[in-house]
Amino acid sequence: MPNLMFKFKTFISESIRVFKVTKKPSSKEFKAIVKVTSIGILIIGLVGFLIFTIWKLAWNAAGL
Repeated sequence: MPNLMFKFKTFISESIRVFKVTKKPSSKEFKAIVKVTSIGILIIGLVGFLIFTIWKLAWNAAGL
């Protein structure tokens, strides 16, 4: 039980330290993050769609 309490106190103190170091992003930073994330999601979606389309075309060409 004491080991569990020690781990919990350590976790809380590390969490407080992280919250003190972090800051809220500016509007410009937030827009950049949203833009990069959106582009990444779009690229992943397009790759998945292309793989799906090629897979379907290959199955249809094979007559399956």
